Amino acid sequence: MTSVAGPADVTAALTLYPHLPDTPRRSSQHDQKIAQQLFDQGVPLAVVESALLLGLLRRRVRPRGALPLPPVRSLAYFLPVIAELQRQPLSIMATSITSATSLWHSSRRDVQKSTFSLAR
Repeated sequence: MTSVAGPADVTAALTLYPHLPDTPRRSSQHDQKIAQQLFDQGVPLAVVESALLLGLLRRRVRPRGALPLPPVRSLAYFLPVIAELQRQPLSIMATSITSATSLWHSSRRDVQKSTFSLAR
């Protein structure tokens, strides 16, 4: 059951979005329109926030040596993740998030080991 979203939810999403890594410093008018449409459709703020964080986590967990991704230019970037979370709640995805986090931590350890071995 979802609660009716109000202007505070739109404001909360638009406040969080530009404070995340790889996102614009300000929300555009297009971002504002997207946020309003999401909440008009009844998408809960928790789903939008989770999608922003999950989308950024996925951007960070990349194969070693992969080229860096360009910055996110719009809130629209996260629409597929929002749709995914609406189909499959985050609690079900916890296993894949845990796996991704473990992979990220192990890749960071490998980087630290190679950094220390180069210092010798």
